[in-house]
Amino acid sequence: MLMSWIWAGIAGISILCAALNGCGGALAAAVLQGAQAGVTLGISVAGSICLWTGAAAVMEAAGITRMLSRLLRPVLRMVFPSTKQDPVLSEKLSANICANFLGLGNAATPMGIQAAKRLKRGDTATDELCRLIVLNTASIQLIPSNVAAVRAALGCQTPFDILPAVWLTSLLSAGLGVTAAWLLGKVWKR
Repeated sequence: MLMSWIWAGIAGISILCAALNGCGGALAAAVLQGAQAGVTLGISVAGSICLWTGAAAVMEAAGITRMLSRLLRPVLRMVFPSTKQDPVLSEKLSANICANFLGLGNAATPMGIQAAKRLKRGDTATDELCRLIVLNTASIQLIPSNVAAVRAALGCQTPFDILPAVWLTSLLSAGLGVTAAWLLGKVWKR
């Protein structure tokens, strides 16, 4: 609700400033041009999103997520001890992490929700659930496909030249986030 008031305020101030400066026509043209650019960008990125979401579905159907689950098992057991007793949770977490590796937040979301439902205990968020949320928010990305698709749609000739920066920032943010969630979980229990 607050955000709708903020956006309404921004729009109102913009209209007021444009009217006071005699730039109403320019504002109207900019609004229409921005809407058109948004639709064009959405359509051009949709192909990439469909491709990688389909690839994630094929990975799950082909059993690749189960294989990745076995590969990620040691790390998952350290961060999410519940995976020792729940192989379905391990598979959902692995699929979620793999989708995030590919930069597919939209494909990772359903798997993350399924894993979160399995981690939920009553009405309170468990420490593991908090770590999952932090890990999803900071997601480690090896291939930022959505970002690269947006960059390519906007005319970038080398959309993947951001890889080193993405790798560094995503590793640091995910590592620091999970560490902070783990430490706060330990401190909070005391």
